[in-house]
Amino acid sequence: MKLINTVDAVGHVLCHDLTQIIRGEYKDARFRKGHVVREEDIPVLLSMGKEHLYIYEVTPGMLHENDAAERLCALCINERMDRSEVKEGKIELKAAENGFFRIRSEALLGINSIGEIIIATRRGNCAVRKGDKLAAMRVIPLIIEEEKLQAAEKIAGSDPIFEILPYVKKTACIVITGSEVKKGLIQDTFTPVVIDKLKAYGIETIGTVQSGDGVENVKNAILSMREKKPDLILCTGGMSVDPDDNTPGGIRASGANVVCYGAPVLPGAMFLIAYFEDGTPVCGLPGCIMHANATVFDLMLPRLAAGLPIRREDVAAMGEGGLCLGCKECRYPICPFGR
Repeated sequence: MKLINTVDAVGHVLCHDLTQIIRGEYKDARFRKGHVVREEDIPVLLSMGKEHLYIYEVTPGMLHENDAAERLCALCINERMDRSEVKEGKIELKAAENGFFRIRSEALLGINSIGEIIIATRRGNCAVRKGDKLAAMRVIPLIIEEEKLQAAEKIAGSDPIFEILPYVKKTACIVITGSEVKKGLIQDTFTPVVIDKLKAYGIETIGTVQSGDGVENVKNAILSMREKKPDLILCTGGMSVDPDDNTPGGIRASGANVVCYGAPVLPGAMFLIAYFEDGTPVCGLPGCIMHANATVFDLMLPRLAAGLPIRREDVAAMGEGGLCLGCKECRYPICPFGR
């Protein structure tokens, strides 16, 4: 880059965007990279506080901020994301469709540790909707050593460091436990909540059954629902240590392999996840789901919908951020819960 006085800049080509900010009225690039400075531009540039300008001179081994941003974008983007045009040396990524957003965190940390390179993201391991902002990337200086971008590319490897997994689970069956429900002593207010949450991820409920209490009853109800070949089986209630709460025992008796009973998440500590040999998930849902706005089910469901196998270590990792703060006005998912 060559530094010149703005008053001497007529006829020269700008090497970067110049932003003008007028409070409450305007904030954008007034002059774009590549603009040839005219006589009438000089007063405007001076009013923007630009008494000197950089003129870009190509130097081997150096990259302009826009070119560097393009290289960073290539490390991040995949086919389910949309990108912005490069603007003021920055590119933004948004979700092109609904799905489950994941980040290779070690690669992201490695790239951000190089220096003079930044990739800022939303939290990974969360549901996103089409149009949601995912990340932005840029370099700090106007020009940067190409070797730093090469180092970032080496860290990233051949796969994008971001991905959006589509929701592949399309059907579910629900086992409604509890003798009080089966006998009609109380109204079932649990199932409608679960059905609505499933709909949000494009999952249709194709069968429900009231099992009542007892390990055998729950087991038989699960197996009857399994005959419908759903992508997901959910058992509502009966997850506590009460002697009449037999859902965990019924799930085990059905032949499903229990991965984890109990999650470091509140509300929702009594959550259970198990799998049949064919990979069909079976979940035991604690009662808090029917009355709390955000629970363990809201954290687990997008993973399940995306077909991600849930491991014990995945559940254990939810402890950090797994405490709902019980805000008077719930704003989930715009809050720290599950983050």
